[in-house]
Amino acid sequence: MTEQFANRKIAFVFPGQGSQHVGMGRELAENYRVADDVFKRADAVLGYSLSELCFNGPEDDLKQTIHTQPALFTSAVAAYEVVKSKGVIPAFAAGHSIGEYAALYAAGAFTLEEGLGLVRSRAGLMQEAADANPGAMAAILGLSADQVEEAVSKASGAGVVCAANFNSPIQTVISGEAAAVKKASEIASEMGARRVVPLNVSGAFHSPLMQSAADLLLKALNAAPVNDLTIPVAANYTADFETRADEVRDNLARQITGSVRWVESVQRMLDAGAEGFIELGPGNVLAGLIKRIAPGAEIASVGDLASVESLG
Repeated sequence: MTEQFANRKIAFVFPGQGSQHVGMGRELAENYRVADDVFKRADAVLGYSLSELCFNGPEDDLKQTIHTQPALFTSAVAAYEVVKSKGVIPAFAAGHSIGEYAALYAAGAFTLEEGLGLVRSRAGLMQEAADANPGAMAAILGLSADQVEEAVSKASGAGVVCAANFNSPIQTVISGEAAAVKKASEIASEMGARRVVPLNVSGAFHSPLMQSAADLLLKALNAAPVNDLTIPVAANYTADFETRADEVRDNLARQITGSVRWVESVQRMLDAGAEGFIELGPGNVLAGLIKRIAPGAEIASVGDLASVESLG
């Protein structure tokens, strides 16, 4: 391992929806048996070739929530297993939305098969909730979180809308009923937002419109085996460390309607002594966010062969 991360407290972070792309995980599976094994086990659990979908697409299928969430979880776990085989051990972990499941896997909460079963349930329940309660999401760039919350408050007369993802000091995602998201977006623009970007998503995730999914997921979580954690995971819902199985279950259910408090989660790990971050899975979205949250932080993104080899 390079000196960049040697003998330091490292936090592993795992990406969420939007980071997926056709080809993700293919190089790792072709070059590392541990990664290939993860994809083969995932195919067996799901009963279809998730590996084929990740490696070769089609992209339209990969973008469907019911496929995206298992694909991201599996690709992130594969990257984790490769880095683990290199002797890199995390002191902390966190994941963005669906990425939290990979973080919990790395912390020993459940096996690949158990985690993937929960992820499949989560994806299906969220899509059902989205079909029953249609909504929208938009990213607000260039305003503080407080300013975005002010815009959301002013737009609440138009319907359900909330701050869903606190991604960086100047990037907050809003979620809710389409008319209310549109109104909040207009208000944010009037307040000086640099950009407002409607997101290409199938539902109003991390909003009250997902309540039916949260209720049913909690039942699934309570029936599923979940272990106490071997390392602290900064939970999306609380932005604090969780270590007990009961905390994990509650936070995963509440996460679906609650905000992803990413800025605070990263800060929590820094406050606890994190000296570097490794993003595991496709893309480098989290690396970009962390650079805005903690400009001096050491960070690497690992999702393909070259990035693994750069770790040494």
